[in-house]
Amino acid sequence: MTTTPTGLPTMQETTYDIGGRKIFAAETGEGPPVLLLHGGGPGASGVSNYARNITELAKEYRVIVPDLPGYGRSTKGVDGSDPFGHLADGIRGLLDELGLDKAHLVGNSYGGACALRLALDTPDRVDRMVLMGPGGIGTTRALPTPGLNSLLNYYSGDGPSRQKLEKFIRNYLVFNAADVPDAAIDERYRASIDPEVIASPPLRRPSGPNALRTVWKMDFTRDARLSRLPVPTLVLWGARDRVNRPSGGPMLAERMPNCDLYLVANTGHWVQFERAELFNRLCADFLAGRR
Repeated sequence: MTTTPTGLPTMQETTYDIGGRKIFAAETGEGPPVLLLHGGGPGASGVSNYARNITELAKEYRVIVPDLPGYGRSTKGVDGSDPFGHLADGIRGLLDELGLDKAHLVGNSYGGACALRLALDTPDRVDRMVLMGPGGIGTTRALPTPGLNSLLNYYSGDGPSRQKLEKFIRNYLVFNAADVPDAAIDERYRASIDPEVIASPPLRRPSGPNALRTVWKMDFTRDARLSRLPVPTLVLWGARDRVNRPSGGPMLAERMPNCDLYLVANTGHWVQFERAELFNRLCADFLAGRR
């Protein structure tokens, strides 16, 4: 496998037209298709969020890493009345463009919410699913965490700044602040101040006359379909997650009929980054049906 100076494999990069909107995706490897869906923090993108996982997973799988709608090189803007549905529709459209009837989905945070919504709407399109601290779990049953507030407030008040982003990443995103290099924060900050993103942030608090309806719809534990979802699912949750409460893990395990739960000690919201070796092994084995 040919690699780039960053240590990542050489990846085929393509921008797809999905209903008049663009979705960028990079891919590498051969085998069963796996889509890696990134989180919703400021400046996030697919390849950067999964930099510690792509090489290992590509040894066994066809790894496809999109920039979610609203992020990276994809078209900006997300439907605020149904953000999870908007993301799921985009990724389902990507599956269509790739000619894939079914694929494995791996999703962190916002990407986990996207994966779960896609599976609930069209379970026949999802083979197996791995969720890491997914969004939308029990969100109507408790107040937002300090980490989620920090994330949602990034574009409000005095606007985005590197200082605000660094505080979110080092104080809330990961358990060990020193694990994230300054260069990674710089890269995300540059992406976060794209004028198109500032004009239409992809992750924001629901507002307007239908805000309560949107909030309710964004809590998957209020969705009766969850208890009937047949997709085999592995939930990985950092025990020290300060963005989405680890109590969301048991909520999913109790409601989903085919859900395994792994609580990861001394780990924050970014399991695939903070505990990459463990994540890569568990993910590869679960998707292959070896556990």
